[in-house]
Formats: sequence, C-alpha cells, structure tokens
Amino acid sequence: MSQDHDHSHAGHLHAPANFNRAFIIGILLNSGFVATEAVFGFFAHSLALLADAGHNLGDVVGLLMAWAVSYLLKSAPTPRHTYGFRRSSILAALANAIILLAVTGALSWEAIRRLVHPEPVVGITMIWVAAIGVAINGATALMFMSGRKRDLNLKGAFLHMVADAAIALGVVIAGVVIHFTDWLWLDPFMTLVIGVLIAIGTWGLLRDSVNLSLDAVPAGIDSNAVEKYLADLPGVAKVHDLHIWGMSTTETALTAHLVKPDGKLDDPLLDQIQHELHDRFGIEHMTVQLECGNADHSCSQESKHVV
Repeated sequence: MSQDHDHSHAGHLHAPANFNRAFIIGILLNSGFVATEAVFGFFAHSLALLADAGHNLGDVVGLLMAWAVSYLLKSAPTPRHTYGFRRSSILAALANAIILLAVTGALSWEAIRRLVHPEPVVGITMIWVAAIGVAINGATALMFMSGRKRDLNLKGAFLHMVADAAIALGVVIAGVVIHFTDWLWLDPFMTLVIGVLIAIGTWGLLRDSVNLSLDAVPAGIDSNAVEKYLADLPGVAKVHDLHIWGMSTTETALTAHLVKPDGKLDDPLLDQIQHELHDRFGIEHMTVQLECGNADHSCSQESKHVV
C-alpha cells in the first residue's frame, strides 16, 4: 500500500489586522454607552433601557473575546496544541451566544413581573439615550460589515450591532409613546419584544457555533459534492474515511482516503486536489492518504461506521 499526506497551509483566512481599530473603537464606544444606558435606565425606571444595556454588555464581552481570538488564530502550533489555538474562535462564538441568551432570559423574567406591576418611566430619557444607541451601534456595525462573510465571530459582531441599532430605535419609539400617553406597560412589553429579537438573532450564532464545536461540516460546504469530486479524480476508484470540519470560524479542514489501484504516488494529483478543494469548496487544510485497495491489506477505516 502506498500513501501520501499533504498538509496545505495556503489560503488560511484570519481576522484581518485592520479590524484591530474596529475592535478598539467598538469596545470603547459600546462600553461607554452601556454605562450611560444603565445609569439613565435605573434613574428613569426604564426596564427597556436596562434590557438594552444588558444586551450591549454582552456584545462588549463578545467583541473582547473576538478581538482576543483574532490574535490566538495567528498563534503557532505547539507539540501539545498541534493546530495552535484556532478552535478558540469557535469557543468564543459559543460563549457569546450563551451570554446573550442568559442576560436576555433574566431581563425578560423581570419584564413579565413589571407587566403585572407597572412602574413609572421617564419617557424623554428613554428617547435621548436610545437615540444615542442607534448612532453608536449603527457606526460599529459599519466597521465590521466587510468581514461578516468570512468569519463567524465578525459576522456575530456585525449582526449584533445591527440588531442593537434596530432595538434602540424600538426603545426610542416606545419612549415617544410613553411620553405622550403614559402607557407604562409599553416599557416591559418592549423589553419582551427586545428579548424575542435577541433570541432570534442569537439562534443562528448558537446553532453554528455548536455545530462547529461538534466537528460538523461547516455551513456552505456540500460534503456529497466534495466526495463526488474526489471519487471522479483520474485513477481514483473509491473514497472512504472522508471527514470535513471547521478548524476555526474561518478555516475548514479535510481528511480522506483515496483508493488508487495503480499504487503510484502522484504529487501533481495531490497538488491539483489541494488547489481545487480550496477554490471550489473553501477547504484550506487537507490531508489525503492514497491506498492501493489490496484485499490482503484492507484499510481498517473503510467502513462508514468506523470513524
């Protein structure tokens, strides 16, 4: 049996260095706004402002984690961590989703209590504070817009900032209505609406990060199409032990056994596979084992039930 392994390190996509400025500005602006929103929300007795402050605090933590991960992605492999710390980006995305849902759940519970026992709210304070939030969150979202398509953490940051801007706009509208009508129930009601919107927006992030944590095939990659591509390569009779998983939120890896009856090592073929897996499927790191398929020396991992 002849075999060969190819480890491709070309084309790895990491969080670009120019996002450092976006992280710094976003963290500083949102940290200041969280403090402002929490203080004014407390004195205005606005649960909607406090809910949005809690959500924004979760976003600040998420931005800090994503920023830290952008450096860990560049860490060199070690004898113990042979892939470096790339998977820390997946853990950060998962933690971000869990934090947001936990904060939302606590504030939604308080909103239900206030629906039963409404408390006075200073509508004009809600309006001005939330209006500032619209501007800050909108500006922060724009800074992450260009990175949202290639990094789950940057996508999470972008989506949360967009959601924050929309939610803050909702608080502005609620403040206007309360100011002119004294409908105190509208404040906790808006808090519950915010909670639902956060849960909906966070679900995709939670689903994707859990799937990546469980080594699922990353979204956007058709494993059947990859297997067909490999099986149709010249000289390849069969494909087995195919695995595709996310090394990080930006990188995808693949391992596969290709049965090649002629028993010849084929570096040009491996080079072709490396480039076409990258160009066609976005797979940056591959390891391929070539086998003759000799019945006397069958591969123990050939069965689909063997991992």
